[in-house]
This record gives sequence, structure tokens and C-alpha cells, in this order.
Amino acid sequence: MQSTLLMAQTTAEDVKKVAGQQAEQIIKEAKVTAQKQVNDLDNEIVAKRKELEDVKKQFDIYKAKMESLLISQLELLKDINKQDI
Repeated sequence: MQSTLLMAQTTAEDVKKVAGQQAEQIIKEAKVTAQKQVNDLDNEIVAKRKELEDVKKQFDIYKAKMESLLISQLELLKDINKQDI
């Protein structure tokens, strides 16, 4: 009877040890997965910031071109008015 109890206790300890190892492995895998997701999101943020900067630069170029066009049109109108006088 005592040997049966000892065997049961040993088996229970072994099961507990294996369960603990499995839990540690699950936690380790979850941490690796979470870190990969964080890295992916960080890379996406960097890419989106670069995209935003590119759009801002394109807008500034567009704005400068429109300003130049308006100024040239205004100068053209001034020249037409001078000719009419």
C-alpha cells in the first residue's frame, strides 16, 4: 500500500512537472508571438510616418505650383489691364 501511495505521489509530481514545463513553453511562445507583433506594428508605424511625410511633401509641392500659377495669372491680368489703358 505504501509503495502504491509513493508511486502515485511520484506520478503526480511528474505530471505536475510536465504541466509546469508545458505552461512555461506556452508562455515563452506567447511572448515571442507578442514581440513579433509589436515589431511588426513598429515597422508599420515607421512606414506610415514615412508615407505621411511623402504626402506632406507632395502637398507642399502642389501648393507651391498653385501659388506660382496664381501669381503668373495675376501678372497676366495686370499686363492686360495696362494694355487696355
